[in-house]
Amino acid sequence: MKIPFNKYHGTGNDFILIDNRNHILDTDNQPLIARMCHRHFGIGADGLILLENSDSYDFKMHYFNADGREGSMCGNGGRCVVSFAKKLGLIDTVARFEAIDGIHTASIENDLVALQMSDVSHIEKHKNYVFLDTGSPHHVQLTEGIDVFPVFEKGREVRHAAPYYDTGTNVNFVEQIAPNTFKVRTYERGVEDETLSCGTGVTAVAIAMYETGKTNKNRIQLQCLGGTLEVAFKKLKNNYQQIYLKGPAQFVFEGIYITNR
Repeated sequence: MKIPFNKYHGTGNDFILIDNRNHILDTDNQPLIARMCHRHFGIGADGLILLENSDSYDFKMHYFNADGREGSMCGNGGRCVVSFAKKLGLIDTVARFEAIDGIHTASIENDLVALQMSDVSHIEKHKNYVFLDTGSPHHVQLTEGIDVFPVFEKGREVRHAAPYYDTGTNVNFVEQIAPNTFKVRTYERGVEDETLSCGTGVTAVAIAMYETGKTNKNRIQLQCLGGTLEVAFKKLKNNYQQIYLKGPAQFVFEGIYITNR
């Protein structure tokens, strides 16, 4: 079986993109998806995204984690699939598409994609951390010395600890470096490792920092290992709306994956 694919990344968060409008990839084949994402035995990626047909919108985004299992919403992946849709000629400068958490709108100019995220109203503020869902669940924790912080070890500890257990959570460690600028490092479930950036993660960080009074800005710069992303939003009463995740989504290469399984 020959599977054409494209490779994209959003600030180092990398994905395999497949045009699956003709159902060339079986979505139940988790071992194959995991092999394709494997860094040593496959193409290598943090996740795999299928662009599929939609009855009402430009396309549907079907996201899988690197372990082969269907994932929750991926912000950087959403930005990359918009760029892929433009490459396929499905959109021009604006897209509306389906994802697991609902309908998203995005705009694209060159490699820069601004993706509207789902509204956020439920935020849990605890003594040492904040928990919220921005399409994926996120634990947000302030720390110091983030450049040398043991993200893998500490992230793995929190990922399955109480109150998350089997469902698990993504874990973000944050250090403030300016009134509206934060450094972020993220341990992602499904990847089970630190990634160079996480779109839903930086979105969660921006909202958490505003909600806890660490910033009074509603346009926030998030510095990740793979580059800088921007999150802007409006807060109306207890609801965060018009949340936009903005940053580059870049084509890397394309090829054909050949498998007999």
